[in-house]
Amino acid sequence: MGYQEEQVEGTKIQRGGFRRQEEEQERVLLAAVGRDARKMEESLRELQELAETAGALAVGKVIQLRDAVHPGAYMGSGKIREVRELLEETGATGIICDDELSPAQLRNLELSLETKVMDRTLLILDIFAQRAVTSEGKLQVELAQLRYRLTRLVGLGKSLSRLGGGIGTRGPGEKKLEMDRRYIKNRIAQLNRELKELNQHRQVIRSRRTEQRLPVAAIVGYTNAGKSSLLNRLTGARVLSEDKLFATLDPTTRRLCLESGQELLLTDTVGFIRKLPHHLIEAFQSTLEEAKYADILIHVVDASNADAENQMGTVYETLRKLQVTNKTVVTLFNKQDKLAEPVLLRDFQADRSLQISVKTGQGLEELLKALEEILLESQVYLERLFPYGEAGAIAQIRKYGTLLSESYEAEGIHVKAYVPRALYGQLC
Repeated sequence: MGYQEEQVEGTKIQRGGFRRQEEEQERVLLAAVGRDARKMEESLRELQELAETAGALAVGKVIQLRDAVHPGAYMGSGKIREVRELLEETGATGIICDDELSPAQLRNLELSLETKVMDRTLLILDIFAQRAVTSEGKLQVELAQLRYRLTRLVGLGKSLSRLGGGIGTRGPGEKKLEMDRRYIKNRIAQLNRELKELNQHRQVIRSRRTEQRLPVAAIVGYTNAGKSSLLNRLTGARVLSEDKLFATLDPTTRRLCLESGQELLLTDTVGFIRKLPHHLIEAFQSTLEEAKYADILIHVVDASNADAENQMGTVYETLRKLQVTNKTVVTLFNKQDKLAEPVLLRDFQADRSLQISVKTGQGLEELLKALEEILLESQVYLERLFPYGEAGAIAQIRKYGTLLSESYEAEGIHVKAYVPRALYGQLC
């Protein structure tokens, strides 16, 4: 009897006498190579969170102090022998390295350790594959995965030949084990075309927002800092909000009506992380560019995280890569409710900083006032008598500006207000 394979929910079903092989939790070792032991410990803690988010169990950690990673095998030969022994002791089924491995490093490590070898990039791509919900998000993840795998067809051969699921097999997967470069390149070209069409649609939406003259504030920050929770709290949105890394990938935009009556668009963006794979930055370019076209950046920081300062640095470094500069930045030191005592954190690159707790509501009123003040600073003063036939202009002032006063006189309506410069030119 011939066998037929079918891809279902990240696992394979073999029809013709074989039952489905269930996906089991992977037990992995975490490995890092570098010169700074403290930084590597912090990075490995984050790598462990990533592994747990992907569904794996970290059963051990390995650190090697070297001036640079081994060009051929990532680690030195002595450390590799140590890892082999640790694999046997812990019963680990694989190892995750805290850097992006070259094809040669990946292949040589697999041969030396005789186990599944993954790197930080593959792990993050796998998490994105799990989290992608919208069609655009799925296309972006698949594009990033295929670009990553294109140069690693040989090195990933052993890992990709595994029957069943696990880290690195989600998303596009291996529809055929003999998937070759030609197929991948054709698929990449197709995905680029589809994403280009979606990007054009996104540009149309942005142009409509520009026509509406509504200011835009993009919520940016390290992953799991509380960005989606902030959007939900301020606008009543129902974006998925979990205490996990990369809980949401797709940008969500909602209207926020300030106390003055002026409206503002809030856009939640994908979280950043150190060593964010360049494949993801390229694939998610149009999504990440939401911050580029915003008028204000709301930078959310997890103040309860011991590595908060380094996380802030990662966010600004990523924004620079995306060429997001010259923006008004409001930094929010979130999760104050988790602190036993206040922690002094400063963001010298921000225009304003506030201590908040999205969970309890602490500092949110101050945030709304700060947003109103920032918008007011970008507006110009208008004082004019509008004939009653032009009363509709006052509705525009209320929506896009700040109406200070209006008085009804015989000749018309006398108005004092602050309005955006573009609207000022139309009203005067």
